[in-house]
Amino acid sequence: QVHLVESGGGLVQPGGSLRLSCATSGRTFSNYAMGWFRQAPGKEREFVAAVTSIGGGTAYASSVKGRFTIARDNAKNTVYLQLTSLKPEDTAVYYCAASGILSTTRDRYDYWGQGTQVTVSS
Repeated sequence: QVHLVESGGGLVQPGGSLRLSCATSGRTFSNYAMGWFRQAPGKEREFVAAVTSIGGGTAYASSVKGRFTIARDNAKNTVYLQLTSLKPEDTAVYYCAASGILSTTRDRYDYWGQGTQVTVSS
């Protein structure tokens, strides 16, 4: 079992930045690829970014590429998502998740956090 807890969400103006964190406990963090997903009201949960178990590879949704950066610190059992140049359409609950392999597909992820709200508004 892997327990994940997200933090760092909040209200930010368009063009602003936030850094989300996802702290994990339980099984060996470095065994898992980690992903971030988001879900806006009335919409499906969608892939945002993912990183391999040792951080050598990443993947991004086209809507966030160049604005968001995923990183992990295996010594701290934590994965991060740096959000920059935020837009109102980035407003959503952001979830981190753990998977056995790097994937952009929601059903490949076995463990999920409870989510953190990001609201982009002036």
